[in-house]
Amino acid sequence: MLKIYNTLTRKIEVFKPQNPPLVTIYTCGPTVYDHAHIGHWFNYVRMDLLIRALRANQYKPKWVINITDVGHLTSDQDEGEDKIQKKANNEHKSAWQIARYYEKEFLSSWKELNILDPSLIVRATEHINDQIELILKLQKKGFTYKIENDGIYYDTSKFKDYSKFARLDIDQQQPGKRVEFNPLKRNPSDFSLWKFSPKDQHRDMEWDSPFGKGFPGWHIECSAMSMKYLGDTLDFHTGGIDHIPIHHTNEIAQSQAITKKPLANYWMHSNHVTINNQKISKSLGNGITLDQLTKLAYDPMEIRLHILESHYQNQSKFSLDSLDSAKRRYQDLRAMSVLRYQLKNNHQSFNFKNIIRQLKSYLLDNLNTPKVLAYLSQVTDQILESAISKNQEHEFNWFLSELDQLLGLKLTTIPDIDDNLKKLLNERQRARQLKDFSKSDKIREQLKENKIIIEDRANGYLWRWE
Repeated sequence: MLKIYNTLTRKIEVFKPQNPPLVTIYTCGPTVYDHAHIGHWFNYVRMDLLIRALRANQYKPKWVINITDVGHLTSDQDEGEDKIQKKANNEHKSAWQIARYYEKEFLSSWKELNILDPSLIVRATEHINDQIELILKLQKKGFTYKIENDGIYYDTSKFKDYSKFARLDIDQQQPGKRVEFNPLKRNPSDFSLWKFSPKDQHRDMEWDSPFGKGFPGWHIECSAMSMKYLGDTLDFHTGGIDHIPIHHTNEIAQSQAITKKPLANYWMHSNHVTINNQKISKSLGNGITLDQLTKLAYDPMEIRLHILESHYQNQSKFSLDSLDSAKRRYQDLRAMSVLRYQLKNNHQSFNFKNIIRQLKSYLLDNLNTPKVLAYLSQVTDQILESAISKNQEHEFNWFLSELDQLLGLKLTTIPDIDDNLKKLLNERQRARQLKDFSKSDKIREQLKENKIIIEDRANGYLWRWE
């Protein structure tokens, strides 16, 4: 059974779905105005791991992730410019061009990191009417008010449990303290549902509405789309820990004001990632991208493995040194994987079903990936020490397939060497048997040029990719 830390209750709980085996999950996706950085990928790989854990527990996840392609302003408190429109103005492009460019890049990196395909990827711009409909319902229930020449706002004082989820101290939200204050707001924590188009500016993204021409606020999109595709109450809502005090708190306020039901029964949040002891963020400009890392010769699976080395609840430290450590660990996993091409006549056997059972137990225990990888490293060392017997070929291939389903490290895709390299390996082995070590060493160098490393053993040799 799956245990997970639930932000709603601040404790680890046994997961109980509403309608098993179906499990509904909504994940807050990217605002597509810039490159996604490594901090974002820590978050999404961890959400992917939740989906894999649910599948391992025989559930059927329905996973929806949104694309924020309009409405997220430069301040989370609804101040400033639309992030995408601002980027468009700076680059002399349309907001549509900016959004689609960074969305395409994001989804490409998503694939590179072998994150599972969501059931649905939904864009805010394609659900404007759904958002307007939700605002009208809030308006009818008396939760909204209008600020002239600005927009329609949610009155947080009307929702008595507003501070409950994030355990906010409302006193800290007084003018000039916690947030940038708009003096026309009734309460500092009030947030926009619909922003009016500025009369003196051109906007690429704007729509007619009963409130006036404009565009939706950031928070309303997630309520509208999660409720449309997954119902009033989700099994899981997931996202970064930075969403708790504002975005997720606002989602709860607007959704539950309408439905009178919990927005989600379980909330899973990924903690911050730091670099040089500083939180990674776009605003600080200290986020390294997946493309930058691959240009430094790091494989996306090495990056994925590095993410799995830390627990989602803990603040993680990213560095190239730690990534180098993950690279070495992944080399061992790749070496284990190619043993299926080098089966031996030995009597050593492994209980692969028990190994997978133990790995699953660690994973289902609050996604304890550090424990998963520590145990997997022990197993890998043992397997590399003795190799795989021919009579365990089927079990070993099953084991690798199960590992890929659990951790997504693509071990079953590690290729065999071609026939020419196999001939070189055989020639080298004959040279060693004839004690022609000069020829043997020469062939070793040829193989190394082809990124093949040889390990000589008493009963032969094993090769691995460099």
